[in-house]
Amino acid sequence: MIKNIILDMGNVLLVYDPAVPLRLYCKTEEEQAVIRKELFEGPEWVQGDLGYMTDAQKYESVRLRVPESMHDALKKCVYGWHVCLRPVPGAMEFCRYARSRGLGLYVLSNAAPDFYEYFETFAPFDFFDGIVVSSDLHRVKPEEAIYRHVLETYRLLPEDCLFIDDMEENVRGAGRLGIHGAVFRNDFDAICKEYAI
Repeated sequence: MIKNIILDMGNVLLVYDPAVPLRLYCKTEEEQAVIRKELFEGPEWVQGDLGYMTDAQKYESVRLRVPESMHDALKKCVYGWHVCLRPVPGAMEFCRYARSRGLGLYVLSNAAPDFYEYFETFAPFDFFDGIVVSSDLHRVKPEEAIYRHVLETYRLLPEDCLFIDDMEENVRGAGRLGIHGAVFRNDFDAICKEYAI
C-alpha cells in the first residue's frame, strides 16, 4: 500500500520550459537554437544541478561556445530562465488530495541551489514532509545514491513509496531500489486510479 508520494519538481509540480525564456530573450530562431543547445542541453546545466557551478560560472563557460552577438541573450537566459516556472495544472490539487488521504509528501529534484529562491511559488517548504535537492548532495537522478538518501533521511520503506517523475529513466532509477514509480504524463487522475490513491 502506498503511504508516501515522492514528487519530481520540474514538469510535475512546476512547468519547466526553456522555450519560454528563449522566445523572450532571443532575437532570432538561430539564437534560440544555439542557446538551447549550449546552455539548457549543455554540460554546465548538469554541473549546476550537481552544485558544482554557479550561474556566473555557467555563463562564463557557455559564452566561450556562443558567438559574441548572442552573449546578451545568453546572460538573460542564464539568470532569467525562471520566467517559465508556473504550477503544473492540477498539481496542487493532487498534493492536497494526497495530504487529505494521510499520505506523506516529499520532493526530489535535480536542481541548482536557486531552487530555494523559486520553489515557494508552488508551495511553502513546510507544506511537504521533506525536500531533497540534487545540488545539496552533489548527486543527480537517476543515481541510486539520491533515492537512497531520501529513504534513509526520512526513514521510508521503498515499498511504501510512489515516485512520480516526467522522465522514465528517473522512474527506473527509483525502481531499482524497490520504489514504485509512475512516469507523469500530465494526468494525476490516472496515477490515482492506477495506485488506488
